[in-house]
Amino acid sequence: MNTSITTNEELLEKVQEYIKMQKNGEIIAALERFYSDDTIMQENEMAPTVGKEANRQREEEFLRNIQAFRKAEVKSVSIGSDTVAIEWHYDYDHREWGTRNYHQVSLQRWNDGKIVHERFYYGS
Repeated sequence: MNTSITTNEELLEKVQEYIKMQKNGEIIAALERFYSDDTIMQENEMAPTVGKEANRQREEEFLRNIQAFRKAEVKSVSIGSDTVAIEWHYDYDHREWGTRNYHQVSLQRWNDGKIVHERFYYGS
């Protein structure tokens, strides 16, 4: 439940900055700035990762395995009162997973200007 009132314009500004940082490869900096300390992130049906520190470690591991990064493109964004949906198109080479070229929807719940829950939906 949202404990503070955030206008859609305020949320839009935060989301635009978040997207800009992601596209510039500032993934860890975006995590530090926009995620709550107790954030929950979940990939598809996998078990959620709880807490900013655990998610930072997960993201750092992912980044260490990137061999070539070609694209992070936003296809669409939808913003509600405390919910954001972002459709991404990614194209990269990963040491363990090989070439990945896919669309992903990131569904975020925001509270007090921070992402408190994010779930990623994409094909396997």
